[in-house]
Amino acid sequence: MIAKLTGLVDSFGDDWAVIDVGGVGYLVYCSARSLRALPRTGEAASLLVETHVREDHIHLFGFQETAERDWFRLLQTVQGVGARVALGILSVLTAGELARTIAAQDKSPLTQASGVGGKLAARIVAELKDKIGNLALGPGAAAGETSPIAAALGDGGNTGDAVSALVNLGYRRVEAFTAIAAVSRSLGPEASIQALITSGLRELGR
Repeated sequence: MIAKLTGLVDSFGDDWAVIDVGGVGYLVYCSARSLRALPRTGEAASLLVETHVREDHIHLFGFQETAERDWFRLLQTVQGVGARVALGILSVLTAGELARTIAAQDKSPLTQASGVGGKLAARIVAELKDKIGNLALGPGAAAGETSPIAAALGDGGNTGDAVSALVNLGYRRVEAFTAIAAVSRSLGPEASIQALITSGLRELGR
């Protein structure tokens, strides 16, 4: 099985790139985000690869980051999410954004992806909420950062109530969740609801 390719960028398409490795061109399907990160034609590139073997074909899917590859695998555990739909989701959401969206149970960002309607988005956030704790958040995450669920909803109490309060004030759920996740790390697990709401509003106002 092919797990990684390193070679020269030969050509691009809407959702694919050809990587020339020692004179052999490998067609690799990628998210729009990974395609944008590739260098220009003729320059050296390296991609992590997920190999799908079927009776009638072998497809290679390429990723710039381990986090993106891991999310690609996890998304396909949801019924109705195939490889192309998973790439579509990863084209519009980073690993960190996807983690926060699922943890916040906010299906609306997922519907921006091609092939994802409201019902499928709801299924994704429902089925993956308890499975994302150990996934990487991507290069934007701080070293040692915990998962969004552990950071903001771990106690199932004050932090969850603070998120609901911000939503009731008119903020989108994913925005409220992200703000409370950020302030709860600095305030600690004993923070009161009022302290979380006040700090969350300050975070949202930045």
